[in-house]
Amino acid sequence: MTPTPQGKAMPPHHDGRFERPLSARENHGTVQPPRIALGVASERRLDKGRARLAERKKDLKPEQFTAIREALGARSIVLIGLMGAGKTAVGRRLAAKLELPFTDADTEIELAAGQTVSEIFAEYGEPYFRRGESRVIARLLLEGGPQVLATGGGAYMDERTRSNIKERGISIWLRAELPVLLHRVRRRDKRPLLASGDPDKVMRELMKKRYPIYAEADITVESRDVPPELIVADPVEARGTGRIGARDRRDHDRRGARRPQL
Repeated sequence: MTPTPQGKAMPPHHDGRFERPLSARENHGTVQPPRIALGVASERRLDKGRARLAERKKDLKPEQFTAIREALGARSIVLIGLMGAGKTAVGRRLAAKLELPFTDADTEIELAAGQTVSEIFAEYGEPYFRRGESRVIARLLLEGGPQVLATGGGAYMDERTRSNIKERGISIWLRAELPVLLHRVRRRDKRPLLASGDPDKVMRELMKKRYPIYAEADITVESRDVPPELIVADPVEARGTGRIGARDRRDHDRRGARRPQL
């Protein structure tokens, strides 16, 4: 590695990082996150969420998940959204329901690079990370589908990545309000973009910049302070409400070719 005058390592022009074969997927929604102590108000919201989930489970039939899985073909369901939106938690459970592999793009990047995301940011900077992220996601979409793929918060901002997702996947934006995001991201101290600066200010700026781009996703699901299982039901129900069909018709008008329905 060649040091710069400032003493930082220069990223190699192309060192083969991010290009290694896909790792074996071992997490199919079976690994559950550790329980976190909650306040009385949060416990009450969770109890209400569980009650609503029990009611909605009566309406979600196995054939709905089977129909979605069959309609996907080789395409992937791609979850996008800001850090703290719940992409991993929701993605694991959705993958389990659909009996599909779950893939976390950040995990695949770390396996390919041999470093954590935070280490890549610190040593090489964000632009270098984004280039590698784009290559890894392109590879996962090409070789890994069908699957449920959770992407990093900045991945969908890359035009090439958006194009690859539109071509080889169905995108679902997990949209969350600021209080929900802050409550979640403050539990962790390994977010590179939050390493310096006020989390409230950083998240507000990211929302302003990224939400208009996230809005291009095929489906928007509200991520809120309820059990992830309750949120999983939303994209399943979206197929039956015609929201995806409406997006397909708009694509037909723009390109003259209708995208397959999820």
